[in-house]
Amino acid sequence: GIEIGKIIAQSQNIARDLTNEPANNLTPEKLDQRVRGLIKDFGLAKTVKYECLSRIEMVKMGMGALISVAQGSVNEPKFIILRFKNSKSPLVCMIGKTVTFDSGGISLKAGEGMSRMKGDMSGGSAVIGTTLALARAGVKLNLLTIVPAVENLPSGSASRPGDIVRAMNGKTIEIISTDSEGRMTLADSIIFAERAGAKIIVDIATLTGGCQVAFGDVTAAVMGNDQRLMNSLLSVADKVGERMWQMPLFEEYEEKMKSDVADLRNSGGRDASPITAGIFLKSFVTKSRWLHIDIAGKEIVDKEGFYQPKGATGFGVRTLFEFFQGLGE
Repeated sequence: GIEIGKIIAQSQNIARDLTNEPANNLTPEKLDQRVRGLIKDFGLAKTVKYECLSRIEMVKMGMGALISVAQGSVNEPKFIILRFKNSKSPLVCMIGKTVTFDSGGISLKAGEGMSRMKGDMSGGSAVIGTTLALARAGVKLNLLTIVPAVENLPSGSASRPGDIVRAMNGKTIEIISTDSEGRMTLADSIIFAERAGAKIIVDIATLTGGCQVAFGDVTAAVMGNDQRLMNSLLSVADKVGERMWQMPLFEEYEEKMKSDVADLRNSGGRDASPITAGIFLKSFVTKSRWLHIDIAGKEIVDKEGFYQPKGATGFGVRTLFEFFQGLGE
């Protein structure tokens, strides 16, 4: 028990360190190098299979939603794939939103507080830390972890509101706001995970300001398509002390995501924004059991807690570790 506690604590600190890192020191390419280094440092090179797709490979695979976010930056996107298998159990998947810096793109954010947007990759840092913890602890699992790393900046090559892009599965998306970018990267990641054979997919993301408005820096919003899986996640979160609360995905909200010129739009506006973002992601899930965790506002805190320092929190690592451990043999 002491050893497991040590591993989880170290992994949560890794997630904190990655989130705290200034965006100029943690571009997608530098994150790629950092993750490779962590795998090597922990002696996991034979345990965790590492792969990283380049922009060219993503274009060939048709990841138009993800590429649309990255095209405004000179820093190349990286689609990081970690595979950890020491069990014959069905494949399960973690996806972490990894926007290494989010200016909002052409739909530029307000200047106040923008420096915190280095933390828009904290979903990615959480799944990286969790994967390392599960591998080091020797949990019996068949796991796929996806880290779609991009930088969202405005430039002459950036996506514009009104543009239409095509996701990996052929669905067209009307870009209403380039600041609704995380869901674009997650859409292609979910499609990739399903094609890889994942039976369960859990994504974690600093997805919407609406989640922060509703729940502040305490509680994450959770949505999904499987209530048994939802109940299991909420039970684990309560056990480890990371607050989470279920929000509905009623079909009435789907109307907000309909587009006149594409299959769907990437933003439903301010009203119910955490839910409409969940509706968007759900539209890319076809057969997997799926959960979505919106941790916006939980990734960085301004005051110390009894176990959290000021700054990045590593929120999600402990819940994800316990949850995925429970999925293994």
